[in-house]
Amino acid sequence: MGINEEIYVMNADGSGQTNLSNNPAQDFSPSWSPDGTKIAFHSLRDRIAQIYVMNADGSGQTRVTDNPPDNSNPDWGPATDTQ
Repeated sequence: MGINEEIYVMNADGSGQTNLSNNPAQDFSPSWSPDGTKIAFHSLRDRIAQIYVMNADGSGQTRVTDNPPDNSNPDWGPATDTQ
């Protein structure tokens, strides 16, 4: 059986580990939003890497890309006004 990488949060001393992504697919490269309320990450849930965003407690996991080839290593940037 292969390794299933997940995204966890924990206390600085390593206690209180909580699996946030909790999915059978591999989840990688978490990136906290500047305000600390969301985490972007990439996952192999769709057989190729796609970018997802979730709340800091692991809820509301939402796929935000739908592009082949792989999408990986998400990061946050400044918000832009498109109007």
